[in-house]
Amino acid sequence: MWWRSASFILDRNDNPPQPESRHLTPPSSHMADTNPNPNPNPNPINNISAYYQTRAAHHGVVTSDWLAQAQAAVGRDQPSDSDTSLKSSASEKPFSVIEEFNNWRKQPDLAEAVAAIRALASVIRSSEANTIAELQSELKSASDSLKSWDRTSISLTAGCDLFMRYITRTSAFEYEDFNSAKSRFLERAEKFGEISYKARKIIAMLGQDFIFNGCTILVHGFSRVVLEILKTAAESRKVFRVLCTEGRPDRTGLRFANELAKVDVPVKLLIDSAVAYSMDEVDMVFVGADGVVESGGIINMMGTYQIALVAKTMDKPVYVAAESYKFARLYPLDQKDMVPAARPIDFGVPIPSKVEVETSARDYTPPQYLTLLFTDLGVLTPSVVSDELIQLYL
Repeated sequence: MWWRSASFILDRNDNPPQPESRHLTPPSSHMADTNPNPNPNPNPINNISAYYQTRAAHHGVVTSDWLAQAQAAVGRDQPSDSDTSLKSSASEKPFSVIEEFNNWRKQPDLAEAVAAIRALASVIRSSEANTIAELQSELKSASDSLKSWDRTSISLTAGCDLFMRYITRTSAFEYEDFNSAKSRFLERAEKFGEISYKARKIIAMLGQDFIFNGCTILVHGFSRVVLEILKTAAESRKVFRVLCTEGRPDRTGLRFANELAKVDVPVKLLIDSAVAYSMDEVDMVFVGADGVVESGGIINMMGTYQIALVAKTMDKPVYVAAESYKFARLYPLDQKDMVPAARPIDFGVPIPSKVEVETSARDYTPPQYLTLLFTDLGVLTPSVVSDELIQLYL
């Protein structure tokens, strides 16, 4: 089912990587003072994904002063381990799960789904419910609010669903008094948050074993888990080079190339249409995923499907790096059989009103074009993803 389990990898190391803190606290936010509506996508009519609307603020899209911004972000103080306040100390307003979620999202290395999991854990801490039923109702309402924040986000929806399944997957609640049951809820919520937070490091340790000296790797888009794999391989003194697609229209490849250059990994930038031209130089392809679906295929940044097609034709392995909280109960049959996630596109020149522009942000890659999936559950073949999904959601 998998080549190496996550527990094997962790046991192999004398000093496995630890999360920065079990009780991470989001940085303080003044968003509520300037924006009465904490949802950055309050108007669904424009049909633009909230992820792409807020990408510049939360993911540092390339600008002329990108390097200065990145350096400033690196020097930013990390959240204090000792600060475990249940609500924002700067505000006496009622607890808002969306506001808490947005606070967590300000951490540049924290995935959107993990931010949602942390916010849901805060719901338990701040709850004034007196019964298990009331607490479960509050959690379901908070989960629904987070999922409606951006209905196009697969990882956000899957993360919330898995959180709800994980913390309630025990019959012990029926035999405990409320305070004990609430403590058990919180304990399981924090454990799930910790597991999700550590997922990227586990995947990096698994994936870097497949990188060999002298190889050339093609990457597409900006995947933080793929970046972690490459950084881990570089720290292990492996010598390799990376080809980055430009990643139009938001130039995610430029960001990825900049990050690799910081750790002295040889990197070459390609225009998106040069993938087939350069594929004969490539030994393997690494991509991330917005979501892993029941068929074993993935939904990811637009262009992933065509890269996988070219790689399959030229007999190059395609590796996918994805955390288990991105495993979604979806089964798309074709490219149009999924919720559209539109994004703004700037061609740099005026486009006539009669010209239609394709604004979809992602595509679906069927499992037959993928070689292996690196996950915190282990190294999986696409054919066993459905089994893992059953175990996760059972």
